[in-house]
Amino acid sequence: MKNEIIARFSNVSKIYKIKRLYSARKSVALKNFSFDIKRGEIIGLLGLNGAGKTTIMKLLAGLIFPDFGEILIGGIKPILSEAKQKIGFLPELPYFYPHMTCLEILTYYAKLSGLKGFKEEVNKIIEKVGLTEHVSKKISEYSKGMMQRLGLAQAILHEPELLILDEPVSGLDPLAIHEVRNLIAGINKDGTTVFLSSHSISELEKICHRVIILSRGEIVKTVLSDAWKIAGGLEEIFIDSIKGNNDENRLITVH
Repeated sequence: MKNEIIARFSNVSKIYKIKRLYSARKSVALKNFSFDIKRGEIIGLLGLNGAGKTTIMKLLAGLIFPDFGEILIGGIKPILSEAKQKIGFLPELPYFYPHMTCLEILTYYAKLSGLKGFKEEVNKIIEKVGLTEHVSKKISEYSKGMMQRLGLAQAILHEPELLILDEPVSGLDPLAIHEVRNLIAGINKDGTTVFLSSHSISELEKICHRVIILSRGEIVKTVLSDAWKIAGGLEEIFIDSIKGNNDENRLITVH
C-alpha cells in the first residue's frame, strides 16, 4: 500500500556510557531522532563517521535498545520475535563459519528461521544472488563480493518485509559494487522495503528514492531523488547540509 509506514522512530535517543577510574564519559549517538520508513521504498542514510548510522541500524534490528523514545516495526517493538520475522539484516562485516559451504550455511539459517520446505527456498535464493557456481566452495574461499552476496542471501531467505543493510558495498571493487547494487534493486522490485547506510554518495544517488542526511545523531535534511536530480547531484546538498556541523567534541565528562 502506497505511503504505508513499515517502521517508525519516535524521538529516539541513544547514549553510550564509558566508565573511567574516577569519572565517566558519555557519547550521544542519537538525539530526539524521528523518521518513518514507507513500504516499497529504498531509503538511504548518509553521514560522516560517528554520525550515528550504525547505531540506527542496530536499534532497528533490535540488537541494542534506545535510552529514550520508541521504535516500532509494523507496530511492534524490534525486540519481539514478531518484529524480527519482518526484517532481514546484513551488518557491515558479516561473518560465516569458514569451513562451511554456501549451501550448508543457508540450510542452517533456514532451519533456525523455522522455514518449511526450505530446500527449494535455499536453492532459489542461491540462484537469485548468483552463487550457484560457487555453492560447493567453502566460505574461506569466497571473495569479499561473494561474501556480500551470501550475506544478502541469508538476510532475504525468510522473505522479510524490511531489509536493513549497513554499508553493503564497503570494501568492494567496482564490478562487485555494480552487482550488489543490481541485487538490491531487484530485491526492492520484488516488494521488499530497503533501508541502507553508506559512505558512498554516488551509490545512494543511483539506488535510493530518498536519503536522510545525518550529523551528530540528528537529521539535518531529508532529500528526495527528484531534488538531487534537479540540483545536479547529492554531493553539494550533503556538504551544504553538514557544513559547520561536524562530529567533534561530542564527549561529555560526567563527575
